[in-house]
Amino acid sequence: MEIIQQLLDFILHIDRHLFELWPIYGMWIYAILFAIVFCETGFVVTPFLPGDSLLFAVGSLAAVIPSLHLQIAIPLLIAAALAGDNVNYWIGRTFGPKVFHKEKSLFLNKEYLNRTQRFYEKHGGKAIIIARFLPIIRTFAPFVAGIGKMKYARFLLFSIFGASVWVFLFTLSGYFFGNVPIIKQNFSLVIVALVLIPGIPALVEFIRHMVQRRKKQKIKSELS
Repeated sequence: MEIIQQLLDFILHIDRHLFELWPIYGMWIYAILFAIVFCETGFVVTPFLPGDSLLFAVGSLAAVIPSLHLQIAIPLLIAAALAGDNVNYWIGRTFGPKVFHKEKSLFLNKEYLNRTQRFYEKHGGKAIIIARFLPIIRTFAPFVAGIGKMKYARFLLFSIFGASVWVFLFTLSGYFFGNVPIIKQNFSLVIVALVLIPGIPALVEFIRHMVQRRKKQKIKSELS
């Protein structure tokens, strides 16, 4: 429980934690940022790591810390997102079928995996772009694309576009709006909104799927 509380505190107050870490680690903070974004996207067991909130916080801090340069941070974070996508894609393509058909897994949430597969089947290749803005689903989308053996060149094209737009949008939003008094004073609420609002379409889709499945089960029970 203590680890979960520490993780939540880091996510909700990520601006403060990064501000405190910057003078300690200096330029090494770029490596830390790279590692967080890479792991959030690159491994299906780490969907809980901050993505949107981290980018927003980096942008807001770049506006007040002269030595934190967006011209370094933005390309680095895009590279981290792309590297994570590619690792996840090839893990899915190489090992995914065995994991996906396994009923129980110690490290994977099967429902998250199934939900992402439905999302991917509905939206096709553009799901790689859309998923970039949906917490949890963005972690599983490259994995599912690998399982589905999506052509690598096509996957890479969608991945480059999605990662670039994602990083630019959230870091620049943080840079221009992160230090507006009302946002700065309610930074934790903004972080919660960044996590929840993009996930609303996915939640609606999940609820719709559950309702349809229950209707089908009801019809089957009535016919039997």
